[in-house]
Amino acid sequence: MPVLCVTLFAACASKAPAPTETRQPGRPAVMSGDAVPVVARPGYYIVKKGDTLYSISHLNERDYREVAAWNGIVDPSVIKVGQELRVTPPGDMAPSGDAAVVSGAVAVAPAVVIDSTPSGVSSSPAPLTPIASGAVPSAAPVGQKTEPKGGRVAYSAQAWKDLQAVEKLPSAATSVPVTASVSTPVAQSQPAAQSKPAESKPVAAASEDEPDWVWPGTGKVLATFNDSSNKGVDLAGNIGDPVIAAGPGKVVYVGSGLRGYGNLVIIKHNNNFLSAYAHNSEILVKEGQAVQKGQKIAALGNSDTDRPKLHFEIRRQGKPVDPVKYLPPR
Repeated sequence: MPVLCVTLFAACASKAPAPTETRQPGRPAVMSGDAVPVVARPGYYIVKKGDTLYSISHLNERDYREVAAWNGIVDPSVIKVGQELRVTPPGDMAPSGDAAVVSGAVAVAPAVVIDSTPSGVSSSPAPLTPIASGAVPSAAPVGQKTEPKGGRVAYSAQAWKDLQAVEKLPSAATSVPVTASVSTPVAQSQPAAQSKPAESKPVAAASEDEPDWVWPGTGKVLATFNDSSNKGVDLAGNIGDPVIAAGPGKVVYVGSGLRGYGNLVIIKHNNNFLSAYAHNSEILVKEGQAVQKGQKIAALGNSDTDRPKLHFEIRRQGKPVDPVKYLPPR
């Protein structure tokens, strides 16, 4: 009887499925069995409860439109818990060595072709030859060598004489008439201008004006903007002091999911500007609500900080900027 019980117990235990994970970029990371925390890959972020595209972009200092484009998101208000989002730009493959990428194919850099005949070297380089990715360049035609001078040639008096004759020949660069280089100065400067990489950052519409800002609080400035350690300004105050909207807009985030910000409110003013109000003791608005400049949106507090204060940020196209340069003089 004990042996039968042990056998039945083992059979039942073997039927319980082990937790598994499936993850795809831009799709939910689904866990079967018990919930297990999922760690995002480098350059990615996994959506948690309470996150919005605006808060994720704010945390990673990105424009929400960039994050939406990288993940194929049409409606910024629609993301799912467990979804893995790219928060860094897709990497670009850079050419290495003498090879350059041309429309998906590798082009071998031109080489000077040395003829085996005593005539020496050709006056123009070999043409740029596209080669499919992964293919091996074909050998040089019979009777020609692409090796450096003094390569695999058996020593003889005639070979030495031919080598000396080749060295005395003018180079291709010096054989070009001077008038050719003088008559086309514009054409020579064009490749350098064309090689400048295109900006990956979305360009803001010219019609998006800067909001008419006001200070969000009346307290003195405790800490100023520093791009490496403080992404905004800190204003002194007492718990319960009013926190007002620095400009008209729409509330796009309310919550405490961003570490270091406490109870946070983010307002979208237009496609260029967002403002953030952190460490509140009470929040008086909700997501999706339209607010006016000077409207009370929260009460000052000390959530996730060591003292009562208001931390205020302005972000232009996702990047932190110095609020003092935008706010009116006090």
